[in-house]
Formats: sequence, C-alpha cells, structure tokens
Amino acid sequence: MARYVAYFRVSTEKQGKSGLGLAAQHSLIERFLSDGDEVIAEYVEIQSGKNDERVELWKAINHAKRNDAKLLIAKLDRFSRKVSFIASIMEQGIGLVVAEMPNATDFQLHIFAALAQEERRLISERTRNALAEAKKRGVLLGKNAKVLAIRNREEADSRAGALQPLIQPMIEQGLSLSEMARRLNAMQIRPFRGKSFYPEQIKRLIARLP
Repeated sequence: MARYVAYFRVSTEKQGKSGLGLAAQHSLIERFLSDGDEVIAEYVEIQSGKNDERVELWKAINHAKRNDAKLLIAKLDRFSRKVSFIASIMEQGIGLVVAEMPNATDFQLHIFAALAQEERRLISERTRNALAEAKKRGVLLGKNAKVLAIRNREEADSRAGALQPLIQPMIEQGLSLSEMARRLNAMQIRPFRGKSFYPEQIKRLIARLP
C-alpha cells in the first residue's frame, strides 16, 4: 500500500474548466494505482509549462512531506521539460512517481527530462532558422504565418478527434506508443502529415485528445 499526493497541470484556464488535458492525466493515474494505494489529496495547477512558479505544486509537495506520501504525476512532460526544475523537486526529499513510467529511477527521469529539453530546443532552433530563410526569400511573415499556424493547429486537432475512437481503446489497454503506431499503420490509417505513424506522432496525437 502506498500513499500519494497527485499533482496535475494544465496550460490554460479553459483547459482547467473544461477538463481537457485533465481527463487524460486522471486516466493515467487511475490505471497506475494498485489495490490498496491511496491518493490522499489532489492539486491542479493552471500554469504554462515554461513558468516554474508553481503555487499548487509547492502545496502538493508540503502536503506529501507532512503525510509521508509520494508526489504522483501522470506524465513527465505535463510536469516540466527542464532538467533543473525536475532536479530541484527531487531534492525536496520526497519520492517523485510518474504514472506513465512507473518503474523509472531518479536517474532515468533526469535522462528523459534532458531529452525532452533538448527536443524543445531543437524545435525552437529549427523554427527560427526556417523563419529566417523565409524572410531571406521575401516571404511575408506575421499575419499570414499566424493564420497558417492556427489553420494547421485546427486541422491537427480535428484529425486527433477523428482518430479518438481508435486511439482511446488502445490507451485503455495500456498499449505502448510503438504498438499503437503499428496497429494504425496495419489499418492503413494515415497521420496528419506523412505516410506512416511513428511513436512520437502517437504521443503528440494523444496530447491533442480531449
């Protein structure tokens, strides 16, 4: 039997009120819990992942310390993608448990966080380089680029919603990202872009599910 304080984070107040994002996190945690485990408290943070000022998180940490419980989160990227931030939380003297990676050690969590941080840096760098090249070619940026970004985001959200009846049962079965990709490819389902699904695409698709 283990005691946990659950911590959830959503990026916007709209997500918090509608349950978007929270439902998936709750589902992961519910599947992780074993008979006899107890979640003694839940804290929900409405804050951008880029902002480390987490009032509700520190409430959750203090609650866990007072009650000899572990801090339970659904996914590492819902928590933070900054190695320094995750390291600072681990130094608080409480156990950090990630429902999506229940067997991960502290060392492995550091590695996963480092990979996510580097991925975000590379994406940002590629975006800046692409914009710079477009500007050199005389492409007008600004309003048109924003409209295109919004359109792409809406199309991706729509695609995710259309695939939810196929993806949701796989999530509930606890299938790996690789297995989900394999099954969608076997059904000849095509992603928003590209010809085949890969685990990272499945991860992004799941993140868009309501």
